[in-house]
Amino acid sequence: MTAANTLRRRPATTSGVVWIHASPRALRTHLEWAVGHAVGDALRFVWQPQPAAPGAERTEVHWSGPVGTGARIASALAGWKDVRFEVAEDPAADSDGMRWMHTPQLGIAALRIDAAGGVLVPEERIRGAIEAAGPDARALLADLDDAMGGAWDRELEAYRHASDASPVVWLHRVG
Repeated sequence: MTAANTLRRRPATTSGVVWIHASPRALRTHLEWAVGHAVGDALRFVWQPQPAAPGAERTEVHWSGPVGTGARIASALAGWKDVRFEVAEDPAADSDGMRWMHTPQLGIAALRIDAAGGVLVPEERIRGAIEAAGPDARALLADLDDAMGGAWDRELEAYRHASDASPVVWLHRVG
């Protein structure tokens, strides 16, 4: 086989956002290290007070890198129980997007997302919810709400609004 017949496939790349909605100040350096390790670079974030949780701080970081970087970031942050965060990974040519949400009370949720940011609920999950609910419409709504991460969205909503005027940090991973 000659070099002309050899194709090198480049890994798919994507981008996303990390929102650390609320963290104790003492964890800042640890969280920067955890996210930096996941993306392969040393990082310093711009932290701001979190008005929704007095004494806590928040940051927002945009990133780009290989598909799967969002999962690595979410895994690195999930070990810190006192941290509220979200990680989004945009869809790529050959993969769905993902969103991970974490709260101390609920733990972590992982949801597939489409190009517009909407949650993709698998057909089997919907059929299972319909079957389990039977004629009970409230049970069906509760199961579908759970499938879409409703409890996490409700708990994080106050923290999201506090970030509307925050500065943004961009992370880029090459290679």
